[in-house]
Amino acid sequence: MADVLYIVVPCYNEEAVLPETARRLREKLERLMAAGKIGEKSRVLFVNDGSRDATWDLITALHRECSLFSGVDLSRNRGHQNALLAGLMTARERCDMAISMDADLQDDIDAVDAMVEEYYAGCDIVYGVRSARKKDSFFKRVTAEGFYRLMNALGAETVFNHADYRLMSRRALEGLAEFREVNLFLRGIVPMIGYRTATVEYERGARFAGESKYPLKKMISFALEGITSLSVKPIRMITALGFLVFFISIAMLLYSVVRWAMGETILGWASLVCSVWAIGGLILLSLGVIGEYIGKIYLESKARPRFLIREVLEDGDEKTA
Repeated sequence: MADVLYIVVPCYNEEAVLPETARRLREKLERLMAAGKIGEKSRVLFVNDGSRDATWDLITALHRECSLFSGVDLSRNRGHQNALLAGLMTARERCDMAISMDADLQDDIDAVDAMVEEYYAGCDIVYGVRSARKKDSFFKRVTAEGFYRLMNALGAETVFNHADYRLMSRRALEGLAEFREVNLFLRGIVPMIGYRTATVEYERGARFAGESKYPLKKMISFALEGITSLSVKPIRMITALGFLVFFISIAMLLYSVVRWAMGETILGWASLVCSVWAIGGLILLSLGVIGEYIGKIYLESKARPRFLIREVLEDGDEKTA
């Protein structure tokens, strides 16, 4: 008997693209079921992340029309990573494997077939990796690839050119449930789970409709979240910088003493002002980085729930959580 697959799709204001996304995913599930690759209880699980438009109404209508569609409605907007986690944690009790993907149809749905094959070959985690970034602008391509290199350089293990398009077995989902941090960065957490992994390459397409939910400001915030959630290297770099500035100050002190002993007067006003400004800037920068980590400790210590579910739509019924 074939294993059950859940496709988890976080949604935030996706009313423009959702009907087409649902149509394509339904066709994919039906073909896989007909081929005997997945079980008849396989589903598409849409997660409504506090959308302001008619996204949840569309999910409800899809669920009523076809049993292949399920839904989770979060109590409020919690962000993409928390919405994705909510869907995966809901799916892990109902499936043997789960594939996460975005609703904008940029991820190649046909890559699902290859992911399922890798799962049956014994892989617990299968990463969808972009084969190329030809359709990205020069700025987008350079910044995105630079992000992955920076993350790995700072000690955060990530898969190059992989976003959140991946397959996870139930065992991998159970492992993910053991990670309790509030500051979520799933691209860095999933590789920590371990188990056997594989990659499937695909070409990412253009967004079918609607607007991107990750403008530049959000992308920068997301990158900082990932770096500070997974690595302490920035703090260690501050320590190294502190030692460097200290040794430079000692060298400058010795230089000043020698010049004084030689009877030469040093005006030094400009160099003194520059030094004060430079050191002051470094101190503020250091305090900012350290404060970022302290802020994360503060949030983690509160142990607030990462998401709250208002409603779950399951086979033929509606259940309120």
